[in-house]
Amino acid sequence: MAGKKRPSAGQTIGGILAGFDQQIWRTTPPAHELVAKGKRLAPVPAEGGGTMTVGFDGDGDADAAAGAGATSDPEAELHLDAPGAHAVVDLVRGGRLASLVIEGRELLVTEGEGRMAWGSFPMAPFAGRVRDGRFTFRGKPYQLPIELPPHAIHGTVMDRSWHRLDVQTIGTALGPDWPFSGRAVQHVELGEGRLDIRLELHAEEPMPASMGWHPWFRRQLAASDPAGGTASLTPPVELDLDAGSMYVRDAGGITTLDRIPPVPGPWDDCFTDLRRPPVLRWPGFLELTIESDCRDWVVYTVPTEALCVEPQTAPPDALNLEPAIVEPGRPLIATMTWRWRSLTA
Repeated sequence: MAGKKRPSAGQTIGGILAGFDQQIWRTTPPAHELVAKGKRLAPVPAEGGGTMTVGFDGDGDADAAAGAGATSDPEAELHLDAPGAHAVVDLVRGGRLASLVIEGRELLVTEGEGRMAWGSFPMAPFAGRVRDGRFTFRGKPYQLPIELPPHAIHGTVMDRSWHRLDVQTIGTALGPDWPFSGRAVQHVELGEGRLDIRLELHAEEPMPASMGWHPWFRRQLAASDPAGGTASLTPPVELDLDAGSMYVRDAGGITTLDRIPPVPGPWDDCFTDLRRPPVLRWPGFLELTIESDCRDWVVYTVPTEALCVEPQTAPPDALNLEPAIVEPGRPLIATMTWRWRSLTA
């Protein structure tokens, strides 16, 4: 790991965030001490309806490391509403989209074994696996914690508590498991027929990076039953993926830069050269299109109850293959939009 981190440079994220930046990101003593001593914020109105409430660092990190499902603490969640849709962002458990209910049906897996198997969580400052948790940057070797032996996986921010920056924006430091100083910022908007998420990675010193999102979608969607009877299920989801090529994985299951034409699934693979955005279709209920400015897409269809369609700025093991170089004042930015339309008669 690198030596002691320098204090945050507190790069301002627009004029609206300048005051918060001065108060939190550039504090002495360190920001985590300031936040730990603060009082909880009362719920605040969120654009589009609903309320937004905030948790603080340390409120739920132990639960995040162990657990599954959205937190029951309403002050640790961001609730957003739009016609026919309700979304919950869990600030304590990695700033993840913990729930998205559309026309009464939950689209996401809302609980799972450990922190990597539910919701839709941001991956930063690296997405996917890093071979043996090792990489070299500017001639210096680094070792990351091994989360999925023998590899590091999915970044550090899914283990962090996130904090409110404005009514739809949250942020977190990258944490002690990453050898460079920086922070992630995420902006979430829910509108009629769409969900927009913007992820930013800000550096306080040059660093290699990649990032993206890891959503877990249910294969079949259950309708809520107020009477408590058996819920009706949609037919299994259909995935429409039109990719020009996929990356070859080696004997260790790690992505290389070699490419081949896509082969039939099941997949735990990274695709690129997409001709159109991926579409998830639950026959007779809903069609969901996933748009992103990310170049690469990991698709995981091995589980029988769920599947993952993950936009990423680079393929897995990017820290060893072709990382972006993020520098102060030059953030890495990615966007993702989910659009849906009803298939009901």
